[in-house]
This record gives sequence, C-alpha cells and structure tokens, in this order.
Amino acid sequence: MNNQDNFNVTPDTTANIETAAEHTKQPEFIPSMKDFEDQINNSFHRLESGEIVKGTVIGVSDTEVTVDLGYYAEGIIRLEDLSHDPRFSIKADIKVGEEVSAAVIREDDGNGNILLSKKEADSILSWAKLKEYKESKKILDVKIAQAVNSGVVTYLEGIRAFIPASQLSLQYVENLETWVNKELQVIVITVDENNNKLVLSGKEVEKDKNLAEKNSKISHLQAGIITKGIVEKIAPYGAFVNIGNGLSGLLHISQISNKRIKSPGEVLKEGQEVTVKITDIKDSKIGLSMKAVEENPEVVDSVEEVPFEYNSDGEAATGLAGLLSKFKLD
Repeated sequence: MNNQDNFNVTPDTTANIETAAEHTKQPEFIPSMKDFEDQINNSFHRLESGEIVKGTVIGVSDTEVTVDLGYYAEGIIRLEDLSHDPRFSIKADIKVGEEVSAAVIREDDGNGNILLSKKEADSILSWAKLKEYKESKKILDVKIAQAVNSGVVTYLEGIRAFIPASQLSLQYVENLETWVNKELQVIVITVDENNNKLVLSGKEVEKDKNLAEKNSKISHLQAGIITKGIVEKIAPYGAFVNIGNGLSGLLHISQISNKRIKSPGEVLKEGQEVTVKITDIKDSKIGLSMKAVEENPEVVDSVEEVPFEYNSDGEAATGLAGLLSKFKLD
C-alpha cells in the first residue's frame, strides 16, 4: 500500500485546511479613507522657498542625492548644497534610507524635481541646537580639521567652529599643527548666529575634570592628618606645599613658626621638605600648619595611604572592635 492510500482527501478535509490557512494568514493593512486623504493633501501641498522639509534618501550619486518627500515630486540635493564641512563625502556620509532635513531652494529644478539644500537647513536648525549646548554646558566630541592663525578649526552640527590656542588645553600649546586630526572633548562658549561665530573650549572641559578629580582626592582627607610635603612656591602671605597625590595646600605665614616672622622666606625655601598638619579643608582648599605639629607626631608618609576615616588624634578608625577598646567594662 502506498502513501496516497493512507491519506484520503475529502471535501471536509479540504475545508479544514482552507480554514486553518485563513487563521494563520497575517492580516493585511488596509489604509483608511483618512490615510488616503492625508497622502493626497501632502502630495499637492505647494512648497515655498526656505521651507524646511524632511524626507528619506532613496538615491545617491557622485553629484547629488535624491530624497523621497512624500510630495508630488522628489527632492534633489546637489553635492555643493549638502554640507559646510570640507571633509564631507557624498558616498561615505550619506546612506540610502537615511532621514534628512533640507530647505527648499526652488519648487522646480527644471526637471520636475524640488531643489533642496541641506546646508541651509543645517544652518537654521543647528544654531538653535548650539545655543542649547552652550546653556547646558554639554561635553561634545569633535575632530580638529585644520590649524589657522592663533587656533584651530573644527565643525559642530555642520557649522564651522573656532578653538583659540588658549582654549585648547590647560598646558601651553606650542605647535598647532600637531592638533590636526586629533579628537577633543569641548564645550560651547560663544554662539553668535548674526556674525556666524562659534567658539569652543577644550580647556574648560579639562579644568572641570581636574577639579572633579581633585575634589575626589580631597574628600579622603580629614583635618588632623600630619604628613610631609615639599615647598612648591613662596608668596608674601605664605607658602604652597605639595603634600602628594597631586594635592597642594596653603601654609599661611602665621602658621609657619611660633616666632614672629616678616616673610616666609626667613624660614622656608622652594624645594624644602617640611612636616605639616592639615588644619582646614574648605571649598576645595587645604589649610596647613607647621606650628600645630607636635614634637613627636605620627607622620603619614603619603596622603594616598591615609585611611578614609581619620580622627584628630592621628589614629585611623578600625571598626567596632577599635571603638569598644576605648571603653572600660566592669
């Protein structure tokens, strides 16, 4: 007996198969009359010069980009109207399926298409976004395009931006050419649309990061710690002492000696090692004293090794056992 003998197709079987197929078939989307009406209205909407429209890229050639606008005609963006950035590549930076915004230049380019400019739209939309960046102090990533007189040039949101040499880094910048093609984190410090002026700063980002790092280190210090340091700089009102871990504190002239002195230079010199006590920590500033150091102090060799909890007697807290050891139990 063959397989055909084992399977008898009856009218009922056929009906069941058709019913099952109907249940598994995906529902087909049928546009409503309103959908048709919206599409028709959009297709016949007359565009005006300067109007910004959105569309989907459906074609890219060496000289132009074709955009589906959902209107009565397709949009064309010529190569020269695509970007302000001289590094822009029509093949590398524009992809089919990508959504773009562009401004209408002419309703008809002579071939029945709508002539558009992405450059013009970028200029209109970008300045508003750049103002938001400035207000929020958002940190942005840019790549340096070229070195010019007294600074470097980059592009942000399609707009040419200038970074003065003084705003590149906390360190002195000697050769601007070495910064070309470097990536840099910046914030916007000047936005002047009327004069087409956009100024960025990498120095401010670096300064904020250093301050945050410094505050984190200072948060591990407490008044009462005694440590060694190196005199970095002498001023009329005192001396700045490097106590390690990238931290420096002010040793005021009144805290240098028990004897009255007219100048810190009478007792100290730059490069000298001194033993100091941290007396005050306020507003990211560290106050130091040599006068407050006892004859036989417990000196911490490096502030990096200081326990996070430290009391004014120079003893690190050791937990519950250490605390209970201070009490006499009857």
